[in-house]
Amino acid sequence: MTKRRMSVLATVCTAAAAATLLGACSSMTTPSSGPMSFFVTSAGSGKGGDLGGLAGADAHCQQLASSAGAGAKTWRAYLSAPGQFPSQASPQGVASINARDRIGKGPWFNAKGTLVAANLDQLHSGNMLAKDTALDEKGNLVKGRGDQPNEHDILTGSRDDGTAFAPATDTTCKAWTSSSEGSAVVGHHDRMAPLPENWGKSWNFSHQSAGCSQADLVKTGGSGRFYCFATN
Repeated sequence: MTKRRMSVLATVCTAAAAATLLGACSSMTTPSSGPMSFFVTSAGSGKGGDLGGLAGADAHCQQLASSAGAGAKTWRAYLSAPGQFPSQASPQGVASINARDRIGKGPWFNAKGTLVAANLDQLHSGNMLAKDTALDEKGNLVKGRGDQPNEHDILTGSRDDGTAFAPATDTTCKAWTSSSEGSAVVGHHDRMAPLPENWGKSWNFSHQSAGCSQADLVKTGGSGRFYCFATN
């Protein structure tokens, strides 16, 4: 091996070691408990996938947080919204809105003070979300698979990395304004499904709903709930 190749290898190894050490240090400096900065809504809008758009969903998060004594924080719904392809009316098109870009940087704790994710990377790869940690704002468990009724479908409209889908297919009940036509992508807060496959274990990207009405959301195991995160 030439000296040049040895030098390059040493540089790569050093960088990898530094990245690993940085990640470990980040985990070590994140407290294991803290004030509530994450919850599953105790109720949806009652109008299926019509949440009043992103603004209405954010207001719902803020209202529920305030009722639980956490209204001093700024709350955002973990929901993506589609962009628009370029057209004559909009030559540049409209960029999509990604759920992951709306919720701050973490860390996030549930209503019991338990850490569910230290940062955005951990939230989307290795979080601690499960039925016993994905609590509502009151600290209550949300009914999941095996309970009556099953309400484990949580609205997200997002891919597993927290980004939006292409606007060609409706995955957000028409940007969270429809209670009839369309469909929404949901995740399973309890990480369970009829089959032991990865899609059923995803907290934010499991399948699409049967439709956007309240009855359609119930049909596939939901009730119109969604995730709320504090940005600060």
